[in-house]
Amino acid sequence: MARYTGADCKRCRREKQKLFLKGSKCESAKCPIEIRPYPPGEHGRGRTKDSEYLLQLREKQKCSRIYGVLEKQFVNYYKEANQKSGKTGENLLRILETRLDNVVYRAGFAKSRDHARQLVRHGHINVNGRKTDIPSARVAVNDIIEVREGSRNLTPFEVAKAEAGEKTVPAWLESIPSNLRVLVHSLPERQVIDTQVQEQLIVELYSK
Repeated sequence: MARYTGADCKRCRREKQKLFLKGSKCESAKCPIEIRPYPPGEHGRGRTKDSEYLLQLREKQKCSRIYGVLEKQFVNYYKEANQKSGKTGENLLRILETRLDNVVYRAGFAKSRDHARQLVRHGHINVNGRKTDIPSARVAVNDIIEVREGSRNLTPFEVAKAEAGEKTVPAWLESIPSNLRVLVHSLPERQVIDTQVQEQLIVELYSK
């Protein structure tokens, strides 16, 4: 399986903002973007004004990096979003938000989406009572996502229960920390998705 193996913090610096790829480190003073708030590389501080195309490309890169999706899969998500009724950009964000790894992260069961992806792959998560180890699996309205009973005493989940309430859970989800369970009440609308991307730029990029 193809995956990115480089430094996550360089990705944040390249996009000139925190993408929250490293969990608690992103909230600390040790976050590299706090120390070097400019793109990595020899010419990171000397780059001129970006072109329209580059702004669109950077927005797409930012979005795919936030959700941990590689290019081929991201393009497929865009094509699916474009075929649905409504605004393509909003459809794209809704698809990304309803990935299982993102829901596990949003529910507060993991410190980052990478961490959530690992928990899903290792078989710690049930969807509607069945083990699901595919991070890209899509959740639907009325789905019940929970930590498997045999995994609830593991350290990540003990920490999740202890820190319940510190992280805001989106309105379209209902988290029950005591049972390490989250309920999907509805599909997310754009106004409740706090991902800082301009999805219209992504649409413009792929529309060319």
